Amino acid sequence: MTIFYYTLLTLIFCLTPAGVIWLCRRFPLLNKIGPIMILYGIGMLIGNFPMVPAEIKTLQDILPNVMIPLAIPMMLFGCSFTRKDAGLQLKVVISGFLSVMVAVIIGYLLFGSKIDNGAEVGGIISGMYTGGTLNAAALQAIFKINSEQFILINSYDIIISFLYFVFLFSIGIPLFRWLYGEKKHHISQSEHLELKERIEAEKQNPYRDLWSKSGAKQIGKIVLTTIAVVAVSAVVAILMPEQWFMVVFILMLTTLGVACSFIRPVRELSASYDIGMYLIYIFSITIASMADFSNLDLVGGINQLAFMTIAVFLSLLLHAVICRFLKVDADSMVISSVAFINSPPFVPMVAAAMRNKRSLVIGLCAGIVGYAIGNHFGVIMAELLSRL
Repeated sequence: MTIFYYTLLTLIFCLTPAGVIWLCRRFPLLNKIGPIMILYGIGMLIGNFPMVPAEIKTLQDILPNVMIPLAIPMMLFGCSFTRKDAGLQLKVVISGFLSVMVAVIIGYLLFGSKIDNGAEVGGIISGMYTGGTLNAAALQAIFKINSEQFILINSYDIIISFLYFVFLFSIGIPLFRWLYGEKKHHISQSEHLELKERIEAEKQNPYRDLWSKSGAKQIGKIVLTTIAVVAVSAVVAILMPEQWFMVVFILMLTTLGVACSFIRPVRELSASYDIGMYLIYIFSITIASMADFSNLDLVGGINQLAFMTIAVFLSLLLHAVICRFLKVDADSMVISSVAFINSPPFVPMVAAAMRNKRSLVIGLCAGIVGYAIGNHFGVIMAELLSRL
């Protein structure tokens, strides 16, 4: 019976994301909520179900610790760093990271220091708001934050990100253009269609070609390359003191993942990002199943919400001021902020809303840099906050 339960729970955790992805692509409302938030909801229902078998505890320990080390290099293999607009990209990256750093420090002093593991939470949201969910999950593994608090972070992030987009699409974009003294960008019909096609491509099922013969070969190459990166990272981490193992391991995975992105055959493994993202989906439903709502700290949750709200909106304000000082145009400022706060998948949508094709590359490059160094930045920020 134990083997039956292990098999059943493993299938639920590993196959439910596929069903959720299908539903999101079929129903626009679910797609707006996003697979990760839906999987968190399903995971929390599973974890708090009164008749859940005890075997779930073992899988809750194993799956998150397997998914994240595999997902990190996979999602970084496809990074592409170009020299075009390098000066502008450097400006928005410096401004973005500096803005998040200052905003997180202020938020921590006002609210973050009042919550449990405040410095570590600050490190997680620093990585999240310069990179994305991948970085947040990796930093959660480094800092060993409990699942209830991590789920609260992600739940509040959904709410804050929604308000952030409402602001940008309603008054934010025209307001920043007016403050920067710029007019609305006008693009040709062909450029508009290209942006539209890019957004439509984002809606397509990225896993549909993996069942083909060429897809199977690509999966094999991705798996072998990932195993090599994980093995080297583990060997280096084992040589360090035991308490530093996870920190070194995750940072080595990140560093080697970026290094591999400069190898053309690896960078051309187009399915690596989507496979890595699927592993994040499995991580999401598994980690959510560990939540015990009877132990939630509501007072600490309010402080955490305030902490994260300041981190997002104050960083946007600071980013706007610094970019103006560095003579960055308004659209590049906005698109890079979106890339940092919400991750690169949201960039095409905002570029289309601004009708500015050029901003697409700036946003994607900024997001890639965030993915690449968000883990390092989060660790540094946690250490800094712990000393305040």
